[in-house]
Amino acid sequence: MIFIGVNLSRWIVFTHGDSDGVASGALIKAYYAKQGYDVQVVFTHPAGLLSDLKEFVGDCVGLSITDIALNEVHVNEIMSLLKEISSRCEVVYIDHHPVLDEIPVPTTITWIHNTCCSASELTYGYLSKKGLNEEYSRIALYGAIGDYLDETPWVKYQLNRWDKRAIYLEAGVLIQGLEGSRRDYDFKRKVVDHLALNLLPSTMKELVDRSLKQAVEDENLRSWVKQNTVKHGSIAYVVNPPGSVGKAANYARIYGEAKIGIAIEERKDIFIMSLRADQGVDLNKILRKISKKLGISGGGHPSAAGARVRRDEFSVFLEELGAELLNSTRDLSTT
Repeated sequence: MIFIGVNLSRWIVFTHGDSDGVASGALIKAYYAKQGYDVQVVFTHPAGLLSDLKEFVGDCVGLSITDIALNEVHVNEIMSLLKEISSRCEVVYIDHHPVLDEIPVPTTITWIHNTCCSASELTYGYLSKKGLNEEYSRIALYGAIGDYLDETPWVKYQLNRWDKRAIYLEAGVLIQGLEGSRRDYDFKRKVVDHLALNLLPSTMKELVDRSLKQAVEDENLRSWVKQNTVKHGSIAYVVNPPGSVGKAANYARIYGEAKIGIAIEERKDIFIMSLRADQGVDLNKILRKISKKLGISGGGHPSAAGARVRRDEFSVFLEELGAELLNSTRDLSTT
């Protein structure tokens, strides 16, 4: 295990790089920085959480993990490691992704989980009770909107306390700007710092510039996917789309007239996939079944999820996905 730095005032934040994760990270940084801690942000994902915990968590006061689903393959090892980490620093896990039936959550960590809403809403709810200024509710709203979770009772209530039009404008700048930043984690840390000061996304020029550029790229992406979608039964997919894999997966579903859309990004011999599904299809449940069977990484939300497979496993993955989709459709027809 590699410990990065020795700092007993260090509070580490592990979060996702999308708008919900960035907003959640900003809320955590805002609160703990005010308490005098040196808050350091690490962007990660379900498949990389275990290795990142081993690499980046050394001496610290606290560790917050937010908007990171638990990986089917690594869950037991992650929980064992968190138990060990909690012996030397406070550990808080906040997430909204569907979880496994039984998770061995150590009693020594704070576990906040609910599929009701966005991670940023859960994070704000937790920190506001600890004293986070209510002005930061708008940061949580940006994250909720970005994750399509803006219909919850809390979000509706908060939108009535702000100018709804302004909130959606700022959320749009943030969402598009982050989409245009992909794996530029240094820039995303700057965005976290900006939001942690409760500054408007539209006042960060580079973020605005990236969001405007992304809008043009999204339109080009839509046209590209329309021309390059491959149909495989009730599944449609594209490979190496020139833009957001999440949006490409959704366009593949639409233009392929499929139940499930997939966008694949090739990284050497690994296929990094984003999946989107019609209403009534539970991608998370399907992918977790396949993960157990094939020993791969996969899961997320019912209508939006991700998976990673080796290139030579993709055809098998497609067949398994199609079979599980057919089984789930049959199950629904008999209920």
